[in-house]
Formats: sequence, C-alpha cells, structure tokens
Amino acid sequence: MHRIFMCLCIYKDFFLYLHSILARMKRKTGYIYVCIALILTVLGGISGYFYYRLIYPGFDIKEPVSVYIDEKKDYNALLLDLETVAKIKDPALFKKIAASMHYEDNMQTGRYVITPSMSCMDAVRMFRNGQQTPVKITFNNIRLKTDFAEKAGSQLMFASEELMEKINNPALCESFGFDTITIISMFIPNTYEMYWNISATKFLERMKKEYDRFWTPERMEKAKAIPLTPVQVAVLASIVEEETAKKPDYPMVAGLYINRLRKKMLLQADPTVKFAVGDFSLRRILYAHLDTDSPYNTYRYRGLPPGPIRLPSIAGMDAVLNYTRHNYLYMTAKEDLSGETNFAATYAEHIRNARKYQVALNRNNIR
Repeated sequence: MHRIFMCLCIYKDFFLYLHSILARMKRKTGYIYVCIALILTVLGGISGYFYYRLIYPGFDIKEPVSVYIDEKKDYNALLLDLETVAKIKDPALFKKIAASMHYEDNMQTGRYVITPSMSCMDAVRMFRNGQQTPVKITFNNIRLKTDFAEKAGSQLMFASEELMEKINNPALCESFGFDTITIISMFIPNTYEMYWNISATKFLERMKKEYDRFWTPERMEKAKAIPLTPVQVAVLASIVEEETAKKPDYPMVAGLYINRLRKKMLLQADPTVKFAVGDFSLRRILYAHLDTDSPYNTYRYRGLPPGPIRLPSIAGMDAVLNYTRHNYLYMTAKEDLSGETNFAATYAEHIRNARKYQVALNRNNIR
C-alpha cells in the first residue's frame, strides 16, 4: 500500500506540473510548449509504466511459499523454482533486476519466503541481502540417534549423515560434556526456531545451549536430591516413557524405579530388554529375551543402563524430578489391557497381578 501511495503521489505531481504547462500554453499559445508537454507526457507514461512493473506483485500465488537455496543450487535452478514454486509472472524482469544488482555472483544459501504482495524488486533484494525466514524445527517421539539425525536432517540444510558423523565423534561429544552413548540426552524435545542453513556444528552448539537452559538451578537441585545426574535423569525418564503410555502414571513409575535403585535392586524394566534385543515391537517378554547379554538388560545388570533407550520428553524428565513418593517396588500392566498399571509393594501381591496379566495375554493369543 505504501508503494501504491507513492506511485499515486508521483502521478499527482506530474499532472499538476502538466496542468501548469497547459495553463501557460493558453497564455502564450507557443508551439514549443506543446512539444514540451507531449514529450513530458510520453516520458511520464513510460516511467510510470516501468515503476508500476517494479512495485506490482510479481508472483501469482495466494499464500506465502518457501524457496530453498543450498550450496548445490545455482542461479538457473533458482529461476526454475521461481517459475514452478512461486509462479513468477515476469521472469525477464527478475533477471534484469538481478543483473543490475549482480545477484548471480552473490547467491546466499537459506530459506526465503515469497509472499503474494512481493514484487520482483523485493524478491531480488531479499535474495541479495540474505534475508532469510527462520524455520521451526520440532522433534519428539524419537528412539535412536539415527532417528534423530534423520529428523533434523529432513528439516535443515545439512545432511543427516553429517550430523551422525558428528554425534559419533568421541572428541566432539566430550567437548559438549557427553560421550557417544549419552549425547542423545543433550537434545531436549521441543520446537526451536533457527535458520535453515545452520551448520551441523552450530546446530549442536544451539542444542547444548537449550540443554543448559533446560537444566535450571531448580531442576539441578531436584536431581541432586534423588540423587541422579542430569544424564541419569534422562536415562530413567526414557525407561519411564517406554514403560507406560499414560502420562499421569509417569511420576508413579519413576517413584517405583527410584525405590528399587535406592534398595540396590535390579530395575527389571521390560523396555530395556526390548532395547537390548533391538525389537521395540515385542508385546511379550520371554525368558529367552531375559538372557540377552547387554548392559541395557536391567534383568541382568544392576542400576541404570549406560544411556537413554529413547529421547526422553520434558514431561518425562520432570516426572522423574517430581516423582511420587510411595512404597511400591513392583508393577505390571493391568489385565484389562487398557495400558493402565497395577502397582504392588510386596512380591506376593506382584505375582498375583502378574498372573492375571499373563492369563489375559494367553486369552488374547498375544505371544
């Protein structure tokens, strides 16, 4: 609207000037004034036409569209995107403006958003100045490092393979305060705003800042009181979230495992066995599975596993930090297969609950 107003003002001034010339013509009726008026009229019309082309919306779109420029994309590929994605109306005009600004030799990577009201001039300036629009990257419900790398790589410019190489680099992980197993706990599931062309290293640095921001003094004090380190909180939270799909049960389940840790009992968490076996689809843990020799098998090895068995959520970690105080040591799924949990303080009570659950599994032919 501002540009249209400017255009109208220009035309207003031009016609006022032309009116003054015509008034003089009436007084002097000189031939030269007629010529001047005609020349000015033609020049004004031409300049107005080109100015109109510069400020008029240059793309036939009804909503904003994104154009991505990575290190492999050249000028011709960008022009093709402008035609196919942004529906540019006058490619020749864009090329003329881009040439006048020497844009072809000054392309910058990034994600650029073209809006319906944007002119070709606006678009060239945006590309030329590297005026990116940030992306919002979201990740949750992730189990393995490979899953995380693929998720991040699908939303940002760097390749997932590049990120995997970095989070499998012992020296780099150590520089962030982790190892190649615990590095997964540095990534706090959330939605983050960043530029699409961020490098893999800068991305990791940003994630470390978000990790430090998450671990406030209050959370650190709660972890210390349990006592668990931040990484151990993430490990336990990952087990809790795999143990139950019911968020209201998170603090109860966390309290149970903390009770077992304090009594130096085996955690005997079925999700760790699934992780050790490498099959998250298991619906029933058999004795053969319990024999799996892995530090993640909490039926064989005391204490917490060496790393998270999934990327724990903020809700899961806060459930551990704010666990429910109780005297339960055992749990099993309810026999109604609702996903709810039966908790027990004694082994005898647990056995009764477990038998009811086993009967339900057999009845429903779940192997």
